[in-house]
Amino acid sequence: MSKTPNRWIGLVFISMAISLVIIDGTIVNTIFPSVIRDLHLTSTEVQWVQESYVLVFASLLLVWGTIGDRIGRRLLLIIGILIFIAASVWAGFSTDAASMILARIVQGIGGAMVLPTTLSLVNATFQGKERGIAFAIWGSTIGGMVAVGPVLGGWLATDFSWRWAFNINVPLGILIVIGLLIFATESKSTLNQGKIDIVGAGISVIMFSTLVFGLIEGRTYGWWNVNTANQFAIGGFKWPASGISVIPVSLAIFAIATLLFVLWERKRSADNKSVILDLDLFHIGSFRNGSIAAGIISMGEFGLLFAIPLWLQNVQGLNAVSSGMVLLWLAGGAFLASGVGGALSGKLSPVNAVRIGVALELIAVAGIAFIASTEGGWQAIAPFLAVYGVGVGLATAQLTGVIMTDVPMTKAGQASGSQSTVRQIGSALGIAVLGTVLFTATQASIETRIVDLKSLSVLDEPTRQVLAEQIAKPVSDSAGAAIPAIPQFLTSQGMPQAVAEEVTVAAADGFTDGMKATGWAAAIFLLLGLASTINLGGKTKREKKAAKDKAAA
Repeated sequence: MSKTPNRWIGLVFISMAISLVIIDGTIVNTIFPSVIRDLHLTSTEVQWVQESYVLVFASLLLVWGTIGDRIGRRLLLIIGILIFIAASVWAGFSTDAASMILARIVQGIGGAMVLPTTLSLVNATFQGKERGIAFAIWGSTIGGMVAVGPVLGGWLATDFSWRWAFNINVPLGILIVIGLLIFATESKSTLNQGKIDIVGAGISVIMFSTLVFGLIEGRTYGWWNVNTANQFAIGGFKWPASGISVIPVSLAIFAIATLLFVLWERKRSADNKSVILDLDLFHIGSFRNGSIAAGIISMGEFGLLFAIPLWLQNVQGLNAVSSGMVLLWLAGGAFLASGVGGALSGKLSPVNAVRIGVALELIAVAGIAFIASTEGGWQAIAPFLAVYGVGVGLATAQLTGVIMTDVPMTKAGQASGSQSTVRQIGSALGIAVLGTVLFTATQASIETRIVDLKSLSVLDEPTRQVLAEQIAKPVSDSAGAAIPAIPQFLTSQGMPQAVAEEVTVAAADGFTDGMKATGWAAAIFLLLGLASTINLGGKTKREKKAAKDKAAA
């Protein structure tokens, strides 16, 4: 394949396209207080505004990746951007919960078109050493934009309006579309693949949506029995208030759908018909082992970033903009990694770059877990965030290259959609587990610290325990947002100001303990992820035999 002219300028606009989607996935976290106030959202509606985008996004990655192979990857990318722009305008002008939720669903549809097509375009446009550099830029963009989103959202919500967090996508999206039309070259499979596997696509959507929903919402609705404090509801339907929760039902549907998907895809493949996912991809050692590693690494990679902004705002007292600025240390590290990755391309194997990246993430996460304290402030963790960013930039970009390196170009969209889905599921599982660790450890630590306060020793132990529970549960349920209100609550109950402040410090220290526990849990996932890279880079017995037979022939 000849080199595409203006391919590096095209890469800029491809990276801008993925930036638009990644930012929108994180920007909502900092504008939510304003959205809730203006649209009068209930707690259930808040959850659906947050999760509808993620659910639709993760469910459709595989489908759009495959369709992009057939109709053209650049074409589908541009369609995705246009849908994303239209949905952003819809969200920006929403006046009620239903309108906002529907807009977020449509954003998820457009966003799911963008992620796999940008990856497969990079894979198709660059070869050799250039591909490693291009993947480094692509991966570092994702890592950096995760941190930029909260900053941008906090600034827009504070100085302008939360609606601009969505409407700003219009001029940016139009610029990206123009750049893609001029500088990005179309790429698609040249094989006649027959009719699209509609049934397989439908089953895959059910499969991934039920899994991601179950993983994300398990803590909210109850992993087995119904959580009476949070009853699942959608539209006019409400889940029964007692008995088995919606979560095990959702996960059971996922298991059944997975079995049906595998059987259906194998049958169509045996009949030489088109499939939504060619299961033979998993016979490619680099693709299979890399996907396993990506899933495990994703579990530990971004889970801690869920806890850090909460800690910065509710314990350290930073506002949305300031807490986002702290995360720019991570963004800086991620963008630095793109330069490092480019400089080392050809000198350091992609597999070793992945291992170094994951090792740096592990060191950084463990460092944050070890050093974070109420007194130390954000300055103590900032250097570790920078190291973390370098690790994310190296690992994300180079692991993508390892996964895709042996994939036939005709199946690039399927493969990119598949590995993107694996990462999304890994992230969802990681957030579910690490979120549970954060809130469980926070509540336990606060209760212990308050019961042990010397200033409360005049109270008998049962009374101290009741007080501890009265403080710990609201702090845990509000993700730390209740901490600033503790002094006023306690003094209104007749507690001396000095004692109320001690209880508040105990609550802040307890939330810090929860974040530290989350960090250690993330470190364990990353350690497992590092161990999973042992199988990367080596060929399977089948591949070695095929190479030997080819040489003999």
